[in-house]
Amino acid sequence: MFTISNKMLAAVLLISLSVSIKAFSQDPEQKNTLTLTAVWQKTSAYNKQLQMKQLSVESARERVKNARTERLPEVKGDGMYARFSNFALYEDGILHAPTQIPIEKKGTYKISGEAFLNLYNGGKINREIHAAETEAELAAEQKNLTEQELKYKAAAYYLDIYRNTQYEQVMLQDIAERERELVEIRHLQQNGVVLKSDVLRAELRLSKQKMTLLEIRNNLKIAMQRLNIMMGEPDDQIIHIAMDTLNPVSQQRTYEEYLNDAYAHSYEFKISEKETRLSELKLEQAKANILPKVGLFAEYGYSYPQILMYPYSFNLYGLGMAGIKASLPISQLYTNKHRKAEAKINLERQEIEHADTKDRVREEVNAAYLRYTEALTRIQVAKENIAQAKENFRIVNNTYFNQLSLLTDLLDAETQLLQSRFDLTTAEATAQLQYYQLLKATGNL
Repeated sequence: MFTISNKMLAAVLLISLSVSIKAFSQDPEQKNTLTLTAVWQKTSAYNKQLQMKQLSVESARERVKNARTERLPEVKGDGMYARFSNFALYEDGILHAPTQIPIEKKGTYKISGEAFLNLYNGGKINREIHAAETEAELAAEQKNLTEQELKYKAAAYYLDIYRNTQYEQVMLQDIAERERELVEIRHLQQNGVVLKSDVLRAELRLSKQKMTLLEIRNNLKIAMQRLNIMMGEPDDQIIHIAMDTLNPVSQQRTYEEYLNDAYAHSYEFKISEKETRLSELKLEQAKANILPKVGLFAEYGYSYPQILMYPYSFNLYGLGMAGIKASLPISQLYTNKHRKAEAKINLERQEIEHADTKDRVREEVNAAYLRYTEALTRIQVAKENIAQAKENFRIVNNTYFNQLSLLTDLLDAETQLLQSRFDLTTAEATAQLQYYQLLKATGNL
């Protein structure tokens, strides 16, 4: 019979406990590690501004359906029932009492129905449908623009978390190095090699670094809260940034290519186009106010009593008719003049606004493109500065501990090295954000 010894049992339990502890320690980090794509998905699902824009899109779609129903015939029914009073005959004038002549049948009623099918009214219905469709497209583009702005804002917070996380790691490493350095300086001071002032300066520098670390951590908490609010998460939830946050993007496209993309995909440009189209439709609608309206009609009804034609009769009768109706708004020939002039002016204003929007899109693309290329250059410069700062620190560090340079020179070298590391992180995050700004300007974010 197979038996398990105490040592084997203890080993199994230890392995199981180790696996459980490892899994437990990894799950929270894996759970809260978010890629920027996941952040965008959560923001789009939670954001109330986007929800309102979606409802506007749905409302505009219903307006399109409502405009299309105008092509259907108009059908209505009428009903009436009444009682006659006695017939008052004023034989001697209104100031004298009349002679009351009783009416034998005092009840009257009527039931009828009619229909009208519009054949032509200057194309107004078709233009109303086109206007409703344009408004639906406009609402969709406005929603896309809002979503793009939210994505850019979320990306800015996300990269802010990344930048401060990197700052924290750099600062922790620097504080650890400065603490080791302070121990060495104290040993030198105890041996009478350096003055007490060097120890005080090193301690002051270390305390400043710890205060900077506190500031960085507070900035990190603020950025996390802002991003959590956008995603609808608890304010104090810890967000772990994905390792592939910074996607190296080489500059392979020209400014003209980005500009053509903006003219084809920019949501601001599309919104301006839709608004211009709406102004054109309003002008065409104003011009159509003077055109005739033609349609088919039919009606049929039952009435009691028969008092339409002589001889009258206290009997139920039915009468129907069908034919063509045509009307011409003659007064519109002189009242529509100013309405049409107003629509024309509004169209001219919208065309100028559209041209201005085109200029602003071109300006935004140019600025984003230049800032992006500038940010890429800053990354290369920052990398070179780090290499130079490291070499400078190595030289000054060796000369100081060999009593060939002052502590101020060492502190300056440490500051330059720390700042160069910060500059690289800032340049990388800025380049990524500027790339998103360029995508936003071209409508591709």
